[in-house]
This record gives sequence, C-alpha cells and structure tokens, in this order.
Amino acid sequence: MEKHRSGSVRLGIDFNLGGEQAEADPLLQQAFFESGHYSAIDSKDDPRCFIVGRTGSGKSALLQRIEEQHPDHVIRINPEDLSLPYIADLGVVNYLASLDVHLDPFFIALWKHVMLIEIIKHRYNVDSPVAKQNFLAGLRDRISRDRSKMAALEYLEEFEGKFWCETDERVRDITTRFEEQIQNEAGGKILAPAIGELVAKIATSGVAGEETTTQLVERFQRVVNETQLPRLNKMMTVLNDEILDSPQHYTYIVIDDLDRDWVDEKVLNSLIRCLFRTVVDLKRIRNLKVLVALRTNIFEQLNFGARTGGQEEKFRSLTLHVRWVRSDLERLLDTRARVAAERHRMEGVRGISDMLPAANKARGNPISFILRHTLMRPRDVLAFINECLSLAAGKRRVTWAEIAAAERSYSRNRLLALRDEWKSSYPDIDKFLRLFQSSSVNVSREGLTRILDDAALLPGDPEFLGVRWMTELSASIWNSLDGDDWITLYQSMIGFLFHIGFLGCIRSEGTVIYSHDQPEFVDQASNLAEIEKFCVHPAFRAALDILPEVSD
Repeated sequence: MEKHRSGSVRLGIDFNLGGEQAEADPLLQQAFFESGHYSAIDSKDDPRCFIVGRTGSGKSALLQRIEEQHPDHVIRINPEDLSLPYIADLGVVNYLASLDVHLDPFFIALWKHVMLIEIIKHRYNVDSPVAKQNFLAGLRDRISRDRSKMAALEYLEEFEGKFWCETDERVRDITTRFEEQIQNEAGGKILAPAIGELVAKIATSGVAGEETTTQLVERFQRVVNETQLPRLNKMMTVLNDEILDSPQHYTYIVIDDLDRDWVDEKVLNSLIRCLFRTVVDLKRIRNLKVLVALRTNIFEQLNFGARTGGQEEKFRSLTLHVRWVRSDLERLLDTRARVAAERHRMEGVRGISDMLPAANKARGNPISFILRHTLMRPRDVLAFINECLSLAAGKRRVTWAEIAAAERSYSRNRLLALRDEWKSSYPDIDKFLRLFQSSSVNVSREGLTRILDDAALLPGDPEFLGVRWMTELSASIWNSLDGDDWITLYQSMIGFLFHIGFLGCIRSEGTVIYSHDQPEFVDQASNLAEIEKFCVHPAFRAALDILPEVSD
C-alpha cells in the first residue's frame, strides 16, 4: 500500500492477491485456504488419492501444501526425472507397440521400482554405497528367518551402484535391462535407428520371416509379463512390514505435472493408466499414501475400461474431483485480502469486500459480478481481482469503472488460456471458438446451428490443424440420416463446447447452466431437448465482442 499526502493508505502498484500458479504464488503458504479438498488428501483415512480438476483449479497448490505441512514425510516424484521421453523413444518399446504387445506389466514394474527405491532412499537417507550396504545389512538381519522376504531382497542387491543415483538414471537402468531381455529373445534382430524401420521389420526382417507375427507377440508378451513383478510384489510386503512399519514413518508420495507434453500421447496415457493401477495396488501398504494430480481432460481420455480389466469403477471411487462453490471462493478471497493487507500495512481490511465498490442496481454485487465471469476456479478469480487492483493503484479501493476496464483484458487472457489448456488435444481450437465472434448474447438453436455448421466445414481449410478431431466431432452431421433430430446431429459439438466451459444452456425461466454447475447436463438428451437458447460464458464475451451481458 502507499500513503497518500492526506495520510490515507491507498493501493500500491505492486499490491495483489498472489500468483495464479502455485509455484509462483508468494501468498500460498500464509494465505492457504484449507478446503474440503485438502482435508481429504491429507487424511490418512480418506482413500481418495487421484486429484482431478481443470487447469487453475488448485491441484498443484494442494500438493504443495502437503509438502509444507509434512516436510519430513513427503516424497515428490517429478515426471521430468523419470526419463519419459527416453522410454517413449526407445526402439524396443516402439517395436513392441507396433506388434500390439501389451506393455502394461513393464510400465507397472517401472512405477513400482521407482517408488520403492525413492521410499527406501527417503526413509534411510541412502545416498552412497556405504549407506546402501548399511541399509541392506540391517534389513537382512531383521528378515533373515523369512525365506520369502530374503528372496525379495535379492531384487535390491541387483542394482549395485545404481541404487543411490538420481531417479532418471535408475529408470534408464531398469529400462535398459528390459531392452536387453527383448533383444535376447529376438536374437538381436530388432536393432534399428528409426521407428519407421522398426515397424517395417515386422514384414521384412529375419525375425518376422522366421515365425508369424502372432508367435512373435506371444514370445515377447511372455518376456514382458515376467518383468520383475513377482519379486517386486514381494518387496512390497517387505516395504509394509519392515520399512514403513509404523505410523511415525507415514509417507506421502506426490506426483504432479503429468499433463505436460513430455512424451507421445499414446505412451503417456499408457504410463498414467499403469501409474493408477500401481497406486491402487500400493493401497495395501498401511503407512503410505500416493497422491497423483491430473487434468480432467487427460483423466477422461485414459480409457480405463479397455485396459484395466474392469477396474474403472475402482479408480473413480478413489478420485477427488476438485470443484469449487461460491462460498469457498469468497472465503479464499477474504483470506488472501487480509494477508495481503497485513503485508502492506493496510489496516481495517476484513475481507475482499473492503477493497471493492459498493453494490448498485445496474451491476449488482461486485463479488457476484466477478465470480460470474469465472469458471469457478481460483486462478480465474485471482486473475480478475489482480487486474482490477492493478488498475486501481493510487486509490483507496477498486471502482466499478476499473472492474469494467479489467474485464476486457481479463477476458482476452481467459480466451487465450482456454486455447492453451486444450490445444494439445485440439489443435486450432481457437478457430472454432472465434466463430462466435460478435454473436448475440442469447444464441437461438438456429443461430447455434449456423455456427456449428461453419465449424464442421473447418477441415476444408488447408491451414486448419484440427482436421482429425473436428472430423470426429462433426461426424454425426456428415453421416446424418433422414429422420435424425437436431439433438442427434449437434449434441457432440454442443457437449464439447459445454464441457470445456465455453458454452452455457439457457433454461426457459432464464437461468443458465454451465459445466461448473452441472458437469454432465448436456450428456442427457432430455436435458438438451428443453434448451432453446445458448450463451457464451461471460468470461469470454468481451474478448469476442459479445455485448451486452445477459443476466445470468
């Protein structure tokens, strides 16, 4: 805050309510709002361990808070330390994938190996050959009378000098061992410098010539299925009984940032599915909780049912969906306003309302106005408020004029953020969204139909990068039959826009339903049948020149 000549304290140019991302948020530790989400993942009794939410919903902040509250009991595994690009580019992995060999047992073994070693290193401070030998000697003494556990211990002894190395070195080591096993099975005949050559070898190499592809798959699948899993599973028993053997050694493993563009999407999805299966299996270890944060769109693409033997319902029961309600967002803002004011020596601030203008008949309540322009996520709310505070520098509080001015730049940034959130899966998605430029606030079915028909034509543009996904999304239009109703033709495209938070459905009484209100609303045809009008979410209207605002 700055002190004006009159002696009153005013907003300084550097005053804000914190960063929009957990890793760059100076107020996160002091002004963290402990919602029910945090209580669930912190609890040793709550089984939910998969934290799923949209970008900006606060997943990373939750995991960072766990680290702050339990500094001696948290292990963070960073995806960049797992050599995922190395695995994805590995010749043997691509060769086996081209043969449709089921690689899940190998990936599960890899995850178990990484977590087991990280837990041992953390628990016993294993950071040198001497420390490793001391740990093994002590453990051997405790389990010497249990043949099964002694056999499991041989697994650890195999890794010799690699045991205390960085995670990526150990991942490469176990992956190289796997590669050697496959090469030995193939007689060393699948070495090739490029993926294309590997695929070609299926039909032209000596390997494929000596036996059928089916026989090859059976041989390689047998090797994959035997990848260290039996001894690793025995080591899990040792982990439970001898290593994390009491509540004082309770350990959290946190894994975040799996949604970055580390590797090929197909390999990434396989790795994440196998991570989920590994986490479920590790539930039997009493004093361990593995927490995995994942973006909603990636979670929905994992296709658990096809690859996990019917365990989809189990995964979903262990999932915490990070969604916010108005009261919690208001409390979050109040907490941050008080902490920020204290930092800037501003007295008399009890909550965010002390920094905003009074309600009026035209605009209503300022908090309601701001929240209405968000997707009900902390990042959106903080972005809007900080934009307002920046424009109000030198004043005692934000005015309605500054809120209106902030809305324009905020809206542009939110539209760009929406594009960035989805562009990896939906290239050129912004060209679809821009078709709503200068549309009416209330879009009729007929008006929406014209926009969606234009979107279906986008694949005809040689510069459009989203041909694949748009073709799939608009397939019901191009493959329509006589008698198909409007919902049959357009439900997929409407559902897409609804689920990403861009489009809302206006009910007959005037209320608007957005995905953050009822995430599955448009999935039910009967719900969509009662909707005659639609609207772009207020967060994006200013950026698309959609004015005036509907009362929603």
